[in-house]
Parts: sequence; structure tokens; C-alpha cells
Amino acid sequence: MELNIIQKIAVWAIPVIFAITLHEAAHGYVAKFFGDKTAWMLGRVTLNPLKHIDPVGTILVPLSILLMSKLLGGGFILFGWAKPVPVNFGALRNPKRNMLWVALAGPAANLFMAVFWALVIKFGISLGDAYSQPMALMGAAGIFINAILMALNLLPLPPLDGGRIAVSLLPNKYAYKYAQLEPYGFYILLALMFFGWLGLVLSPILAFTLVFVSAFSGLSHNDLVMLIQLITQ
Repeated sequence: MELNIIQKIAVWAIPVIFAITLHEAAHGYVAKFFGDKTAWMLGRVTLNPLKHIDPVGTILVPLSILLMSKLLGGGFILFGWAKPVPVNFGALRNPKRNMLWVALAGPAANLFMAVFWALVIKFGISLGDAYSQPMALMGAAGIFINAILMALNLLPLPPLDGGRIAVSLLPNKYAYKYAQLEPYGFYILLALMFFGWLGLVLSPILAFTLVFVSAFSGLSHNDLVMLIQLITQ
């Protein structure tokens, strides 16, 4: 069974929107907890996707990737982004230490959502044949996009969450120098993609995430892999 483009959009739309927007909302919530109310005052600490959607990063880029994958074949990496939640790290009670938890909140939200979508798959399978159940296919999309976003954001590259985590953990002398990489982070990421290294870097994190989600939810790892292959081909 191969999904047509309309079916692919239907399967991916909700998981992509919530994976991206809840990631950002988590940053804002944890920032508020540690003293920075910037995102809260701007109405960004909310589960309402409309508050976080970026027309390009949340809609146009993922949709373009889906269309290109259909035209050129599978093997794509679906990703996107929402409007970044503003965080005033200087307003945190302990800026350097609290930065760690604010940065970790986004990937942690993605891991939580991946487990949630695994439970959706189990429910879908209980209704019948997993490969014909839209609920199970959507669950596989939810796991895959959240695993991708978590792995990507954990790269120790400013301004990604992993870069901020690294800055938080490094001694002040080295943290300051490492933070200066931030203006070049996007270009480094593009270079990794261009030379085909990004997939190699992300693969171990993705593999670990799928194993963890399968074990935690009780979902068969083989079922999960086959469903992901189905929605990405």
C-alpha cells in the first residue's frame, strides 16, 4: 500500500503542527517557571497552534518536502520550525544554570509526544489492520517527526537547543567562546545537510528514540519501523 499525496498530507498535518508548536510552548512554560515571563506575556505559553505557526517553517517547508518526496521518491527527512518563543535569559533566576532546563524542555516535549503517538498506534492496531488504519499511520508520523525534531535540536550547535545546553554546561570561559558560534550555526547545519553528514549524525539518536519509545509503550519495534517505512516511501 502506497499513500497518495493527499493521504500523506492528511497523515502528517496534525503530528507536524503539534510537534513543532508544543516544542516551542514547552520552552516558554519552563522559562516562566524559572522567572522569565516574556513568552507568557506575549501569549506564547499555550497549546493553541495558531500562536506558534510560522507560515514558512510550519506549513510551506514541510508541505514542500512532502511534495518533493512524492515526485522524487522516499528517503526524505521531514522537518520544520515554528515561531521561536522569546526567552530573556537575563530574566531567569540563575541564567546559566536555568538555560539548561529551558533548552531541554523542547526536546523533552518531543520525546513525550513520541510516546503519546506510540500509544495512538497501539489503539489503532487494536481496531484492526494497522496498515489500513489512519490512526496508526498518523501515530507513526507523530513518532517520526518528533524523533527527528528531538535529534536535530539536541545537536550541540548554537542556536539549537543542544548548543544552549552545551553553553550552560561549559565553564564560563569556554561557554562565552562557544556561544559566539551562534551566528554561524545555521550555515554549519546547511553544510552538514549538503555533504550528507546530517543523517549520519542524527541516525544514532533516531535509532535510540525508536527503541526507547517501543520499549516504553509496549509497541512492537518491527511494527513501528514498517509503519514509518510506509508513510515515508
